[in-house]
Amino acid sequence: MELFQKEAPEVASAFNGLIQALVASKGLDPKTKQLIYIAMKTALGDKQAVRAHLPMAKALGATRQEVIETILLTLTVSGISGVITCLPEVVHTYDEQ
Repeated sequence: MELFQKEAPEVASAFNGLIQALVASKGLDPKTKQLIYIAMKTALGDKQAVRAHLPMAKALGATRQEVIETILLTLTVSGISGVITCLPEVVHTYDEQ
């Protein structure tokens, strides 16, 4: 993100504005949004993003079981790869926080 902001500050600013608009929208509660982010990033196998969203979901009240089920739901969309990549990290990190 730092390089993105340095090399394309206008685009990075617009991207950040988009993220803020999505966060501020009222259709879903914040915990549900974080669980959806975790699911989407798991489906992509993006362990780093899952790790970043986990504390936010937990702070919003997401239980260990909710996070695990969120990850397991990606099985029907993208197969086992994201689950194998992200589930161990999430369980370990959730328990350590």
